[in-house]
Amino acid sequence: MGIVVDSSVFIEHERLRLDIRSLTAGREHEAFFLSVITASELLHGLHRATDPAVRARRAALIEFILREWPVLPIDLATAQVHSSVWAELESRGTPIGAHDLWIAASCIANGHRVTTANVREFRRVPGLVVEEWSRSARQPRDIS
Repeated sequence: MGIVVDSSVFIEHERLRLDIRSLTAGREHEAFFLSVITASELLHGLHRATDPAVRARRAALIEFILREWPVLPIDLATAQVHSSVWAELESRGTPIGAHDLWIAASCIANGHRVTTANVREFRRVPGLVVEEWSRSARQPRDIS
């Protein structure tokens, strides 16, 4: 089982609220991934940066992330899980954001868990293993 890192973790890292290196230290035996959705979210943040210093820091971080961690594509298996989870959450009246739903579907379809600094939406997804990485968690914490 691998770990798909949500963009909220990188945002918290950029804001100096957590250190990704310390959270991944000692976990070299685990595979870390990004969803293609997370890659898009990170790049969107880069394009929106108006301050040149912020833009340069983000560009360097994103370049490192995209070079070091494999990006999971959206494939048919992911689409099948996505449609099923989407229908289930809507029928319960507990939908989540479109991007988070795709990330969750990618995790389930590939047998991975998600790590996030924002567990509120991900914890609603049946069958998704969620690990919280946030300042309030102080260390990785499985909330599933």
